[in-house]
Amino acid sequence: MVTLSSDATPDVSRRDLTLDLARVAAVVFVVVVHLLQVGVGYGPDGGIVTSRPAESQPWFAAATWFGQIMPLFFVVGGFASAAGWSSWTARGGDAAGFVRSRVLRLAQPALPLFVLLAVVLGVASLLPIDPAIVDAAALGAGMPLWFLAAYLLCQAGVPLLARLHAVAPRRTLLALTAGVFLVDAARYSTGIKQIGLLNLLFVWPLVQQIGFWYHDGWFDRRRPSVLIATAVAASVVLAGLLAWGPYAPDLLADLNPPTLPLVVLGVAQACVLRLVKAPLTTLMRTRVLRTVVWLVGSRLMTVYLWHLPVILVLSGLLLLIPEAAPAPASETWWVTRPLLFIATFAVVLALSVLLVRAERIGRPRRTAATGPVAVGWICAFAPPFAVMEWGMSAAFAVGGALLLAASVGLLRWSKRTDEAGGEETGEARRR
Repeated sequence: MVTLSSDATPDVSRRDLTLDLARVAAVVFVVVVHLLQVGVGYGPDGGIVTSRPAESQPWFAAATWFGQIMPLFFVVGGFASAAGWSSWTARGGDAAGFVRSRVLRLAQPALPLFVLLAVVLGVASLLPIDPAIVDAAALGAGMPLWFLAAYLLCQAGVPLLARLHAVAPRRTLLALTAGVFLVDAARYSTGIKQIGLLNLLFVWPLVQQIGFWYHDGWFDRRRPSVLIATAVAASVVLAGLLAWGPYAPDLLADLNPPTLPLVVLGVAQACVLRLVKAPLTTLMRTRVLRTVVWLVGSRLMTVYLWHLPVILVLSGLLLLIPEAAPAPASETWWVTRPLLFIATFAVVLALSVLLVRAERIGRPRRTAATGPVAVGWICAFAPPFAVMEWGMSAAFAVGGALLLAASVGLLRWSKRTDEAGGEETGEARRR
């Protein structure tokens, strides 16, 4: 989370705020992309139809080369994880305690969303609503949840990958890169897409590892000309992979399961991020921008998880107002997207007033018992992974709510090893 100073804005002396800006900008950009992918309107027969207007445009595939922002998010996340792990171990924390705190940061914000979806989808199944509309809405609401599964895997691997980075940084990169190549080769040679799921263990951890190198100052020590050359070379390789490789030219299609082009794009984005650090630093010296970054950054998971459900609800409400819902992909539809973006953010930020407590985990415990943390991680990982693979449904929403509740409860209340080496329960500590 963004650190606050005495004037309620991020303290520029304590961290690289350009990375906070990059993380917030990435999530805001995700909101924009999803806003352009949600088309809800009336069909010729007067029935409600759904579509993905942006994806029907001839420029969409090329736009994803610039608009696929998730590798940058994992690079920045890798920097934050490296810094967090270094600080954590310096204070005497262990791996289980670190993973526990990271799982809670993801599971707690996701729990209210799964609970709401379980109620809404359960009620919708009992009402005379076209099941196709309900299914489309459920799929849309669950679209961003793949990130939770991928990020939970990355966070669980931080202790091991940080140690490997410390002792063998190049060999760690090579090993992860080899894993990406082997999984992609097996997937595309056999035509079995599910093999690509193994790249959850390689692609995003590898991109996260680039963030470790960013944290170590490798990018800071490179001359601008080297960074520019590296970014250009990565872009050329990316273009070659998409043009002549087995990959889809649409980088959103290469997202799940993740593939090699995302790694190459992550390298280019890391170089560009370092190249624009000076102007971003200047921007972050302004009180207004620091306040905006803090406002959004302190509610980042709420914004990410809730923006699509809010977009769907607002789009549905517009259908109830005569002439307020333009036909998707029409000229009026495109013109009104900025207004819907403003409305979406206003509603999400209003919701965050109620939900922001879900992003707070309290004072992190430096140590924890490995068994409960492992079970808590599994309970948190299973729901978003299932949604990523099969889409959101009432059953997955109910099951996900139960598993996430179990994860949060287990991680908050199970026995833990205290700093002195003994054990106490969460309830005992509260007393």
